Amino acid sequence: MDMALHLARPCASPSLRSESLTCRSSQGRQPAKLQFRSLRPRCDSSNASEAESADSLKASAVSRRQALVKGLVAGLAVPSFFGLQSASAEPSEAVDEKTRELQTDEINAYTYTYPVSIGQGKTLSWVESRKPERYSSAAPLAPDARQRIVSERIDLKNNLVISVSVGPPNSAFLKTNDINTWAPKAVAQSVLADKSTARMTMGQRVAEVSIVDAHKEEVDGVPYFYYEYLVQKSPTMMQGGVDVFRHSVAVTTEREGYLYSLNASTLDSRWDMMGPAFNETAKSFRITPPTEEYVPPYKDPWRFW
Repeated sequence: MDMALHLARPCASPSLRSESLTCRSSQGRQPAKLQFRSLRPRCDSSNASEAESADSLKASAVSRRQALVKGLVAGLAVPSFFGLQSASAEPSEAVDEKTRELQTDEINAYTYTYPVSIGQGKTLSWVESRKPERYSSAAPLAPDARQRIVSERIDLKNNLVISVSVGPPNSAFLKTNDINTWAPKAVAQSVLADKSTARMTMGQRVAEVSIVDAHKEEVDGVPYFYYEYLVQKSPTMMQGGVDVFRHSVAVTTEREGYLYSLNASTLDSRWDMMGPAFNETAKSFRITPPTEEYVPPYKDPWRFW
């Protein structure tokens, strides 16, 4: 992130000079001002300093020794001062990575972990809005909504969403069935095109998804495609004409001809706090060996036995 630094000119008269360092983000965020105070003598106090120097020569050796010790302590305290200033500039809320819960879905055979608390002992208010359910390939309500959500949890207070979807690949982006030939960005486009998250204008989709990053990793010989993206949402009455951006991280893999995707998102303004935790959630996503509860996505959706 490009940062513009402006150092205000210090005042020349006070004995306690104050310097302000303003950091202004190119993304339009509110500038943060760090105040640095340093002890400096007045410019018009040279005579008083000479008098004090003359008096100090008459002090005892013990006094000089004490003054030397105080000077050393003050010199060592300067790095600590700047260290405290840097720490205070960090967000007051940070996700506690030690408190995570495991989500297991035996119906669709996958697992992942998710954060349950943030800094200062605050607990995230997760609600399982959609319990794990089998995938249904019945005709979707919209032609671009073939990726079906099979489980979801939300935190309305902090505007957080974690969901898992299952659906077939989109042949417009993935030309072959060989997963080893798939490009990470093409996988992301295939999933996002079938999620129906864009606006609808006169029956036509308006592209509003921006893929920030996409890459592939192999875990135990299974390719996993990780991608980060922004979705532009319509403005609300509270926000006026300013569009809202949701920041998301996702991971997709393939099994039996279907894509399994985990998606974690929040408001872009909260990404600095939740982004690292959501990245860990994406990294933890794994498809697991099927159990007796497993229902393959290709099974007839109209048969429940």
